[in-house]
Amino acid sequence: MDGLVRPRSLAERVPLADYLDRIDAVDPVLHAFLPEPGRRARVAAATAGVPLGVKDIYRVDGLPTRAGSKLPPELFEGQEASLVTRLRAAGYVVAGKTVTAEFASSAPGPTRNPHDLAHTPGGSSSGSAAAVAAGMVPVALGSQTLGSVVRPAAFCGVVGFRPTHGRVPADGMLPHSPSLDTVGWFTADVAGAAHVAAIACPGWTDADPGPEPVLGVPAPEYLRQADAVARRAFEGQLAALRDAGYAVRTTEFLSHMDVAAMRVINRYELARSHEGWFTDHADRYRPQTAEAVREGLALTPDDYAKALRWRDDFVAAYDDTDVDVWVTPAAPGTAPRGLDHTGDAAMSIPFSVAGAPAVSVPAGRAGGLPLGLQLAGHRGADERLLAWAAMIAKVVAGPL
Repeated sequence: MDGLVRPRSLAERVPLADYLDRIDAVDPVLHAFLPEPGRRARVAAATAGVPLGVKDIYRVDGLPTRAGSKLPPELFEGQEASLVTRLRAAGYVVAGKTVTAEFASSAPGPTRNPHDLAHTPGGSSSGSAAAVAAGMVPVALGSQTLGSVVRPAAFCGVVGFRPTHGRVPADGMLPHSPSLDTVGWFTADVAGAAHVAAIACPGWTDADPGPEPVLGVPAPEYLRQADAVARRAFEGQLAALRDAGYAVRTTEFLSHMDVAAMRVINRYELARSHEGWFTDHADRYRPQTAEAVREGLALTPDDYAKALRWRDDFVAAYDDTDVDVWVTPAAPGTAPRGLDHTGDAAMSIPFSVAGAPAVSVPAGRAGGLPLGLQLAGHRGADERLLAWAAMIAKVVAGPL
């Protein structure tokens, strides 16, 4: 909407006070940040620094962690997330905690999409994506278990990057499904995402991407999960990439995805992560989250072991593919209308299960709302993926 969408690149060098003014002016409408009466004095005391939004599942010294829930915040106390500590040491100042769906699951918070207040910003990293899209901060941390960075980035028209699973330590982040949980972040552009990666990822090296990558398109069965609008836009994006000289290879990869096995892994680990809290506070959980935890508690270790064997086979098949970058719609369509759900993670699930790095880049609009293009690379090849993403983003970018 006019006046609400203003993503700011890290290269703009905007004074810290301007960001605080923007939060004061815009957040009462968007609800991207948790309320913090002393925010301005706390942040201004830093005198200098780059403002950072932090999804409210990360522990931050001096700020409570609530994870979008009604449970006592004392349950979640502990050492600050090392990712936050690293960013602080590099000159970032925490502007505040951003809204998350309850426990980074599916029960949404109050955040609205800055492009249209009647639409979801996506989840579960809703506040972080909206805060960057609205120019309240240039960088915000999120997390992705299945699609919670890539999808809201697409819905809000910003860049969302999730590195290879385990590439960045996830300590100090409340667990959802540990074998799938991955830290991530939102920025206005790919250059910003790479800047944060160089701080966040141990051993990061600037990559020479070399020749243009071979782009892979998954099987039609996978692409049919996207709606007609998203598929038409995707065909246009592929045509633009071919015209720009990229080799685009259609494949049969992902002609079948065992979503049931993925769900077993997710629910089993969610239930074990919450077992102690849920025993004492089940009545404080929102219905969607409580149902997911109960589903996981009903699963057996044998169910889980069988699902893990499937995942091992899937990861081996992913590693064996002969494309450099998978290109797909970042979400099944534009942001759905309504705030009672956060959209569908279907397009991100395979790459999350594989533990592969993935990034959503803005790729035009449909019906007045942003579209994103998802790019996924080989596990551990995060540097090359972002280097290629910077080039690809220029080809598919449209006006926002």
